[in-house]
Amino acid sequence: MFRISAILVLLLSLYSCKSQQTAKKEVKIAFIADVHLQDIFAKFEDNNYQGIKNPVTGEYSNIRTMNAQLHSTRIFNENYFAFLEALDNIVKRGIKQVVLPGDFSDDGQPVHVRGLKKILNEYSLKYALSFYVTTGNHDVVRPFSQDAAKTDFLGKDGKEQIISSSKNNLNKIKSELEPIITADIKNWGYKETINEMRDFGFFPKKTDLYWETPFSNYTYEQYNFEEAQKESVLEKRTYLIKNTNLFLPDASYLVEPIKGIWLLAIDANAYVPNEKLSGKLDDPHDFSGANTGYNNVLIYKNHLLNWVKKVSAEAKQKGKILIAFSHYPMVEFNDNASPELKQLFGADKMQLHRVPDEEVAQQFADAGIQIHFGGHMHINDTGVRTSANGNTLFNIQTPSLAAYMPAYKILTIHSDSEFEVETVVIGKVPKFNSLFPFYEEEYAHLQNSRSDKIWNKEILKAKDYAAFTNWHLKELVRLRFLPEDFPADFLKSIVNLSGKDLLEMNKNPSEIDEELKSNSLNISNFDWTGFDMIFDFYRLKNADELAFSEIGNKRLKQYELVCRQLKKASDPKLILWTEIFSKTMNGEPSDHFKIDVKNNKIDNLSVK
Repeated sequence: MFRISAILVLLLSLYSCKSQQTAKKEVKIAFIADVHLQDIFAKFEDNNYQGIKNPVTGEYSNIRTMNAQLHSTRIFNENYFAFLEALDNIVKRGIKQVVLPGDFSDDGQPVHVRGLKKILNEYSLKYALSFYVTTGNHDVVRPFSQDAAKTDFLGKDGKEQIISSSKNNLNKIKSELEPIITADIKNWGYKETINEMRDFGFFPKKTDLYWETPFSNYTYEQYNFEEAQKESVLEKRTYLIKNTNLFLPDASYLVEPIKGIWLLAIDANAYVPNEKLSGKLDDPHDFSGANTGYNNVLIYKNHLLNWVKKVSAEAKQKGKILIAFSHYPMVEFNDNASPELKQLFGADKMQLHRVPDEEVAQQFADAGIQIHFGGHMHINDTGVRTSANGNTLFNIQTPSLAAYMPAYKILTIHSDSEFEVETVVIGKVPKFNSLFPFYEEEYAHLQNSRSDKIWNKEILKAKDYAAFTNWHLKELVRLRFLPEDFPADFLKSIVNLSGKDLLEMNKNPSEIDEELKSNSLNISNFDWTGFDMIFDFYRLKNADELAFSEIGNKRLKQYELVCRQLKKASDPKLILWTEIFSKTMNGEPSDHFKIDVKNNKIDNLSVK
């Protein structure tokens, strides 16, 4: 009896040890993309301008106008509070590794990069968080530092305030208030931005188990911190731009922060040289911006593909789990509706120039990337591509905290083949409405001056941050997307029609009645408009599954029915619209899901 008991105790002990080892292997990493941090409470180093005084709190702030926010795909001001709330949420969950896949700053301005650095340092010291950052097109607007100006800060009495890094920028700009001049608002280049953010992955740290760049000359077995430091200087991390004699920095790096986990930070900023060059080695005006992403990486930064192949092969050989991240998507992000979007709206609309060619996914899948976290598009989406060689790439688009639906991602590494991804919505944000008194002044000024830039004041009644971003998107659709993206004739044919009108375009009452009955729907409830459908399309496009509960199952069923009926319409534009809408409602799992890279499977874990 004693021997049996002893064996049972031993077996239980072994089981317990095994469970603990498994638990230790489970690693969680948070991904926060497109923070676009504007330090609204920062002070300039070379100018005593304080910003404007909040009539309620008495605090001085330096914020952009509401009008500017509602014409931009990102919020400029309130996302400051959302970022702090996201970090607090990460701390509560006990997560220690945090990745920022680019556009961490507003536009690479010194004042905002310093503000972000201060926040990251505070959370590092107080909560032992480790941050790993890569560059986006808004962090390094051009590869070298340049003068810049913003004409849409909010100034005294609700008027627009210009803030510029130089008086030379202001020759043709009319201003209501005397412009503020400060070098703190210029756009930093690689040298300044990377050095300021050096503690967040761009350079090696003693705590790293391993760190390298595409230009490192040492091996994993030879690694030592001192050698990595020597190799990390920016002068040694440059590549030759095709068809020029110009060299640009590349901030890519590989780091092993936890034993067995490799984080691959790909600097996918690819700057295209102008046809005529200045002849200087560091002229920012010799290049276009980098917002296109991976299509230009394949042309101008082919060295990255070779490096990725090397890293992937080494990770496999050494038994390391490789997680890649960069600012730009590697896979089409429109739920495979990009061809129809191009047909209906045109190749230069709907940000279609940012859609990566299929070759991008094929090349990086064959290079060995299985899981990649991207940003840039401010959307929640999952894209899956399998190459002709049978290699599968899972591209996870991380939403922005500065847009609808504000969220970040958590990756849980269960094993070398099983990964779980959870999307955390940051809907409740303390102080999210603390700047609203400023906007009251702005609105009053716009009314008094009879401006044509009047926005809907209902946004100031938003009950929480999620509702605020919903209003932001709604106004963005009304003020910018409809006039800029939608063909005028198509918009006119749909925007004011009711759901009932759209449904009855098929002109087959018996078929419609049968469909209504089988779906337990009543035609009298189709009282929404074409604008509502367009707005919900953008909600689905931005938030994917995160928008389902807000739109509601009944409305989604109504949309499905309308799409089925409109596919039989005679208008080819309506048919395209329904194909786009249907695909947008039916993408890959994007909220809470599991990835099995061994069997190339993705399973939805969201509660329906």
